[in-house]
Order: sequence, then structure tokens, then C-alpha cells
Amino acid sequence: MFCVIPADTEAKTTALICAAFFTGAAAYISLVEHPARLRLEDGPLLAQWQPSYGRALPIQSGLAIAGGVCGLAAWYLSRDWRWIAGSVALLGNWPFTLLAIMPTNKRLKAIRPDPAGPESRTLLIAWGKLHHVRSVLGLISTLLFAWCLAVAT
Repeated sequence: MFCVIPADTEAKTTALICAAFFTGAAAYISLVEHPARLRLEDGPLLAQWQPSYGRALPIQSGLAIAGGVCGLAAWYLSRDWRWIAGSVALLGNWPFTLLAIMPTNKRLKAIRPDPAGPESRTLLIAWGKLHHVRSVLGLISTLLFAWCLAVAT
């Protein structure tokens, strides 16, 4: 059996999938990985965060862009405000990261793990709180996109 999926359905489905993957990754970091990491001593804590951040960056940034762009395409095709609102929430991770989290990231990446101490721990605690915002933005986007698809069916 052959089935043709309209382009708008592809954009909508891709937007939801990317937003859900982004949210899952962000929530895992916020709820599981970072709290576990904070149980480590200062040096190992920083030593674990630095490569973890480097691995997560391309995955989460790519999902935010792909989901946000597909959400904008879905909005353009449907004119449903929820698509653009979800896209703004998902793409909002970029300016939030650049303006609010990046200064902390740069400071943390500049510290070597062997002299890490209370300063790096304080920065990592602050980083975790900032990262919660990314998780919430992803969740808002996922819920809006899912709502759109649920109402459309």
C-alpha cells in the first residue's frame, strides 16, 4: 500500500519529534546527569562536565534548530499560532544559551580540573539552574506541537 504524506504533515511531525528529543535530552541532563555529577568532588565534577557539555552541544543545538525551523514551516502552512509559539520557545534556547549560559560555560571551560574548587562548584550549581530553563522551553515547545497534532487528527 502506497501512502503520500503531505509536506505540512512532515514538517509538523518532524517539529514534534525534534522538540521531544531536545526536551528528553535537556531533561535528562537537568534531572539525572547534573544532579549525579554534583555528588562528585570538585575536580572530578568539573572534569566530567567539560566533555559532557562538548558532546551535548551539537546534539541539542541541532535539534533546536531543526525543530524550530520545521515548526515555523508548519505555522506558515497552517497559520496556527501554536506552531509559531512552540518554535519561538524551542529556538529561544539559542539566545538564552548565548546570553545567559555562555558566560558561565566559558568560565567553566577555562578552569582546569586539577585546581577546581568551590568557585567551579558554585558555577556548576548556577549552570544547572540555568539549564532547567532550557528544559522548560523544550517542554513548552513539545506540548504546543503535540497539542497542534492532536487537534488536527
